[in-house]
Amino acid sequence: MDIKILIAEDEKNLRKVLVNELSTEGYDIVEADDGKKALEILQKDDYDVVLLDMNMPVLDGIEVLKRMRALEIPTEVIILTGNMTLTTAVEAMKLGAYDYLTKPFNLNELSLVIEKAYEKKKLRRENLLLKTQIRRQSENSRVVVKSQMMLELMETVKKVAVSDFPVLIIGESGSGKELIARSIYKESARADGPFVAINCGAIPDNMIESELFGYEKGAFTGAHARKLGLLEIANNGTLFLDEIGDMPLVLQVKLLRVIETGSFFRLGSTRDLKVDIRIVSATNKNLKAEIEKGTFRQDLFYRVAALTVQVPPLRERAEDIQLLIDHFTNITPGFRAKRFSRKALKILNEYSWPGNVRELQHVVHRALLLSKADVIEPDDLPADLNRTPQPGQSGAGGKRLDELEKEHILAVLRDAGGQRGRAAEILGIDPKTLYRKLQAYGIRE
Repeated sequence: MDIKILIAEDEKNLRKVLVNELSTEGYDIVEADDGKKALEILQKDDYDVVLLDMNMPVLDGIEVLKRMRALEIPTEVIILTGNMTLTTAVEAMKLGAYDYLTKPFNLNELSLVIEKAYEKKKLRRENLLLKTQIRRQSENSRVVVKSQMMLELMETVKKVAVSDFPVLIIGESGSGKELIARSIYKESARADGPFVAINCGAIPDNMIESELFGYEKGAFTGAHARKLGLLEIANNGTLFLDEIGDMPLVLQVKLLRVIETGSFFRLGSTRDLKVDIRIVSATNKNLKAEIEKGTFRQDLFYRVAALTVQVPPLRERAEDIQLLIDHFTNITPGFRAKRFSRKALKILNEYSWPGNVRELQHVVHRALLLSKADVIEPDDLPADLNRTPQPGQSGAGGKRLDELEKEHILAVLRDAGGQRGRAAEILGIDPKTLYRKLQAYGIRE
């Protein structure tokens, strides 16, 4: 366990004992014999935990805590003292100390408190990272709408957001379901909490459980340290389960328990952990049909679909296409001077967009990147955009739909550099679906 600890203790013998004992447990230890040195060390490097003696020369523990707070040093502090009064203990906790131990203390107890303090710092760091990512994505991930259909959808989102009921977002792949989920989160009372997303169809079945629930050290081969699950990280916030229809049945049972009880177990643990989260799910499948097939639980469906939101495909809201093209151009660094010609825009507006908004974004970014002039012409667009038929129409040159689909898929795969995961994302289909189609085309590599 790679935990960096600073031991700030003026009693030499006790300090040496702590250094020796904690080093043997695998902790990375640095020591200081007074408060001033401890503060200087903390300003030079990042530490996970500080063992801070209250009675030290130059600067005592309370003064060190005050200065740490003023400098916003994000290290968890465990107070060590021989004669702490209740008043001093309360003051230390108000200044941000995680816990305190009275000398003499048990080394096993100290190790346990260190691990808990580390988990708190780790969780706080992860939450901070998530919030930073959300802020960075806020402009790029806003929902761009013009059509009446989408304006009405956004009104529904505002109404849905004010409750705390689970929400199920239904729509084709690439239609913007995650953006709608983020909009619900931003409009909700949980907007100050974390937004944590997981794609149930993109993670292997044998890994998704550990991702959601986390695990204890030694829970299985390769579990070298405790790992917090996404349920824990999403506490007091929103958990977005994308493509919930792909969740394995055995995991559906465990998710149902979380929704019903607000509690769960990490893998390898017997301790019941409580969480307060709102579940927002999304699917491109007909879950009622999946229930009939026995691949989705009916009781879970009624739990996650307390409120439902339907996202229309891009082909049904053509008024949004021009607005989206402008948006993708404006948020692409270095390419804002470029524009699409009338002929290029006509092609983009008349295309049926089977991959929806995600496919449109890829095509716009590709054209911006590869076009040599500031005006993007039809030749700068993927050739298959001119050939893909609208729903119900015959293919160009009399080609069958399956032939056109194959050409389109292979063109996207080439643009993605042969990366199947990236190609599936652009096409707006599940990676497993892409794999099956490529097998049917006789393509192995």
